[in-house]
Amino acid sequence: MTRLGIVFFWLLHWLPLALLAPFGRALGWLAYYLAVPRRRIALTNLRLCFPELDEAARRALAHRHFQVLGRSLFERGLLWWSSAARLRRIVRIDGLERLAKLYEAREPVILLVPHFVGLDAGATRLAMEINAVSVYARQKRNPTLDRLLHHGRSRFGDQLLLTRQDGIRGTVKAMREGRPFYYLPDMDYGRKDAIFVPFFGVEAATITGLPRLARLGKAKVLPCVTRMLPGSAGYVLEIGGPWADYPTADVEADTRRMNAWLEGVVRTMPEQYYWVHRRFKTRPEGQARLY
Repeated sequence: MTRLGIVFFWLLHWLPLALLAPFGRALGWLAYYLAVPRRRIALTNLRLCFPELDEAARRALAHRHFQVLGRSLFERGLLWWSSAARLRRIVRIDGLERLAKLYEAREPVILLVPHFVGLDAGATRLAMEINAVSVYARQKRNPTLDRLLHHGRSRFGDQLLLTRQDGIRGTVKAMREGRPFYYLPDMDYGRKDAIFVPFFGVEAATITGLPRLARLGKAKVLPCVTRMLPGSAGYVLEIGGPWADYPTADVEADTRRMNAWLEGVVRTMPEQYYWVHRRFKTRPEGQARLY
């Protein structure tokens, strides 16, 4: 990102959400036609995950997905520079009391956060309530963007940001010290630490970090989903209750449970899941590439 880009997003954050939202959707509408490789990835994912839909319905869903992606991009400046008071109005939290009880008791917690377009809005809002630990991918090719992302995720409270190269020891230590872990385990990270379990009926390489970290940290798992609301209504962060009987002694069953839960949530707002990611990039031995 260039300095001109920073200025552009800084200026955008002064606009009311009633203007930002439609401008962002318009950007996404345009990106659907211009970002051809990403559109192909999204359509491939939707064909695999929603075989019951015809081609026209899948294209319409992909189009809506790009529009909410565009909106989330245009609203990123709000997360980087808007006041806490404004962000509290834009992003509300449902179920905070479930987390607060465990947080006050300093019990280890993993917040299971799927890749919906509003996840950064949820993270920024939650940082006003708790001091958490999270892992982020450094943007080595774009130091300016890396600094902005780090700023956006650490501007409230005392957040601990680790890189993937830091390993799991720091994460487990932070959880045991009372920092909830804002965890995003639902992407294709390759074969390392992954097993193949179904996601929408398709074998997907899925990391087994959730049950393993829950066991190592003796942590409770709370689902944490951020929904982008229609129009310019903002977002709602939904925190569910702790999963019962998790983890078990069966890592594969625990990982299947995670994917099954995620599939159920995706079906409630399919356009908001991150379909432009090559979720099925890694294939079982002998299977053909899908992208």
